[in-house]
Amino acid sequence: MFQNLGTTELIIILVILLVLFGGKKLPELGKGFGEAVRELKKGLKNDDK
Repeated sequence: MFQNLGTTELIIILVILLVLFGGKKLPELGKGFGEAVRELKKGLKNDDK
């Protein structure tokens, strides 16, 4: 999905996120995204059994 993203694209995306959400909100968004990914992986692992 993200194989074609280079360094420049990632920096642009981060700057856009910083402008949209502000510096105080980004850590909360990252934490929420990380938790969602963990739950998804856990659900997929349990589904295989």
